[in-house]
Amino acid sequence: MTGDTQLLKGVLPMLVLGSLRARGESYGYELVTTLREAGLEDLSTGTLYPVLARLERDGWVASRLVASSSGPARKYYAPTDVGRAELDRAHRAWGELAAVVTDMLGPAPDRAEPAPHTT
Repeated sequence: MTGDTQLLKGVLPMLVLGSLRARGESYGYELVTTLREAGLEDLSTGTLYPVLARLERDGWVASRLVASSSGPARKYYAPTDVGRAELDRAHRAWGELAAVVTDMLGPAPDRAEPAPHTT
């Protein structure tokens, strides 16, 4: 999935928290890989690390350094209780917003049909 950068910025914290809740704990590059495999092929580490820093600053994730035999220590992140509560709130809000957007836009256009040609 490629798409609107601003839209991604708005939902990326929720996606990171969701991934961490599902995995339990992860380091930055592993999160990038997970999110890319989920469909965010264009996600870069330069986009993710500021989100992780903000989530940690806000108390939504906690981190710990773990020594690595193949290089520098890795910083692992896990959601805090506050982060899990925020994810639940964001999930509900997303569902409500998605319902409004779907209602306002109507059915998705059939991708097999070309757009009408105007002259």
